[in-house]
This record gives sequence, structure tokens and C-alpha cells, in this order.
Amino acid sequence: MNIFGIGLPEIAVIAAIALFIFGPKKLPALGRGLGKTLRSLQKASSEFENELQKAVSASDKTDQGNQHELKHKENSPQQNKKYN
Repeated sequence: MNIFGIGLPEIAVIAAIALFIFGPKKLPALGRGLGKTLRSLQKASSEFENELQKAVSASDKTDQGNQHELKHKENSPQQNKKYN
């Protein structure tokens, strides 16, 4: 088990120190708070990733539409008359 580059022995030491510093009564509340914080960060990260994907997708569609319009302009008879 390796979380954030920290192995099981390091997690056990950190938990023991936290238990010593905060005491057994406050530790569950701190754990819940940390869990909620991590959950909200994960949710925000997921929402950001979804918005980024939407923006990239919309940008790709716009670029494809612009390329399609440019091809039609290049092949149009009106454009060819201007250059003749």
C-alpha cells in the first residue's frame, strides 16, 4: 500500500503522532474533516476536468467548422474570379 509516496509504516507513525497530539476524542472528528476535504477536492478536480474536456471538444468543433468554411471559400467560383 503506497499513498502519496508514503508506505504503511510511515502512515502508522503519522497516525500515532496524531493520536498523541490530538487525543482519542478529537481524532475521529479530524478524520471526518479530512475525509470531507479530500472528497470536495476530488469533486472539484472532476468538475474541472469535465469543463476542460467540454472546452476542448467545443474548440475542436469550432476549428473543424472553420476549416470546412475555408475549403468552401477556396473552391468557390467567386474567389476564382477575383484572382483571374
